[in-house]
Amino acid sequence: MSERKFRPDFLWGGATAANQLEGAFDRDGKGLSVADAMPGGKQRFSIIGGKDFDWTIDSERFIYPNHKGIDHFDRFKEDIALFAEMDFKCYRFSIAWTRIFPNGDELTPNEAGLKFYDEVIDECLKHNIEPVITISHYEMPLHLAKTYGGWKNRQLIDFYERFASTVLTRYGKKVTYWMTFNEINSAFHFPALSQGLVQSNGAGNYQNVFQAWHNQFVASSKAVKIAHEINPSIQIGCMIIYATTYSLDANPTNQVATLVQNQEFNFFCTDVQVRGKYPAYTQRTYDKYGVDANALEITQEDLDLLASYPVDYIGFSYYMSSAINETLTQEEADTVVGNLLGGVRNPFLEASEWGWQIDPDGLRIALNELYDRYQKPLFIVENGLGALDTIEADGTINDEYRIDYLRRHIHAMAEAVSDGVDLMGYTPWGCIDLVSASTGEMSKRYGFIYVDLDDKGNGTLNRSKKKSFDWYKQVIETNGTNLDS
Repeated sequence: MSERKFRPDFLWGGATAANQLEGAFDRDGKGLSVADAMPGGKQRFSIIGGKDFDWTIDSERFIYPNHKGIDHFDRFKEDIALFAEMDFKCYRFSIAWTRIFPNGDELTPNEAGLKFYDEVIDECLKHNIEPVITISHYEMPLHLAKTYGGWKNRQLIDFYERFASTVLTRYGKKVTYWMTFNEINSAFHFPALSQGLVQSNGAGNYQNVFQAWHNQFVASSKAVKIAHEINPSIQIGCMIIYATTYSLDANPTNQVATLVQNQEFNFFCTDVQVRGKYPAYTQRTYDKYGVDANALEITQEDLDLLASYPVDYIGFSYYMSSAINETLTQEEADTVVGNLLGGVRNPFLEASEWGWQIDPDGLRIALNELYDRYQKPLFIVENGLGALDTIEADGTINDEYRIDYLRRHIHAMAEAVSDGVDLMGYTPWGCIDLVSASTGEMSKRYGFIYVDLDDKGNGTLNRSKKKSFDWYKQVIETNGTNLDS
């Protein structure tokens, strides 16, 4: 049987998020977002997850790298030109909600913010780069988290609908590819990022998390409806974290635990957004987490909307897999960290410098699991290696380790395509170095392009090409057939 190749119109590109690279957090009428209130440093998540965190910005105690980002706000033309030099077919980025509606609950948008994204989109199109836009990527308006309590409040559906309608109306004739929420399932472990929930406003109660999800599902379907009415050719997807999950042995206890983790983390949100209805295991999940289904505000009108307006494709991030061994006590387990979801150490895998286990074969499995379950096109919108890069005496950055990581994952993608998976594109994360979402660091670098900026905000911000820059250009030019470096 002959090997299937990537489709001729395969969307090769790269991915970023507004709150991690734009900077200019208070310019041209932009309001504060939840990302602007998240301090930098390795303890970032433990600080945000603490009982005393209340979304207050405390510049005397903490630094806030997102405020500066990598100054993409002023340098986007330079950056997009570099993407074009790599022959990007698409560029995934997000629109900062607070550039359009500074507090989130205004009735009219901020025209200066809209004009900024007019320019970004036009710059992409000038270079024949398809924009792939995430409507909300971990940066909901801070005012909505502090005043309304985040996404557990049903009023946010209307605020999001107004935001989505505004940007879809403004850019929907130019931009074909959209996603509604970034890594929506991340709230299972850390609802601060996507739902605006911390301990002080309800994160510790799963009743709030599941209500917030429902409100987001409804908001997402409203965005799909608006998009298709504006331009029927628009493709609008959901976006999740996917962590291929293994039982560490054949013990049925661990097999069942793997099944449950897949249901809860990998499939729950996509089941609703793709299939248009809540899955059969929903009540069991509610029971496990103490959620009172009767107390959830879910209307028949909501359910009809979900059924009528599912997403067109599935976008997902894949960085690592997860392993489960329920037969060990917490003290006995050798645990590892990951992209919000950890697990026990898999002895067959190596790990990155930040402890994320590297598993290219897990990507092939993920693609097959998702496509077999949903039979909708898939789009890998994040994948990459966060690593420490060293500048050599001659100014070069020989990131062969990053090339090796990406090569192995692209090979796994090709294998999945040969399996029959409908894969529409690939946008490695952080195609240019940016502020890490998990730690707020610059030293955890993902990009093909190096940005001269350190964890304390010092540096020239000058851009320079890593070895992976020319390698990825070659991959794109050959539509994934030449992976040699």
